[in-house]
Amino acid sequence: MKAWLLLSVVVGATVVSDLLQAFEMKRQGEVHTAGSFLATVFQKKLLILSILCMACSFFAFMALVQVADLSFAVPASAASVVLETILASIILKERVDRRRWMGVACVALGVYLLAL
Repeated sequence: MKAWLLLSVVVGATVVSDLLQAFEMKRQGEVHTAGSFLATVFQKKLLILSILCMACSFFAFMALVQVADLSFAVPASAASVVLETILASIILKERVDRRRWMGVACVALGVYLLAL
């Protein structure tokens, strides 16, 4: 039970982090130099929140591999790919083609098989 809770935190924090990062970087536009990138990172609240979410995901994953096998933790955390694709389509209005949806379905099936 603890493993599933930690997995939920890993997946949730990863999805939120990636969505916030994508949203902020699309809003920011293209970055031409490393110096200008570093200067803007600390001015973007959503990007900072994204970094905090990714740190949360990392530490939850470290706790997860302490209570569950790595052969479960890594493939099960791929559920974030399914959620990210769905939310990228809905929230970020990204176009997701049929081939990518088929890949997402394969990942979802794999995660489901792990849950059995």
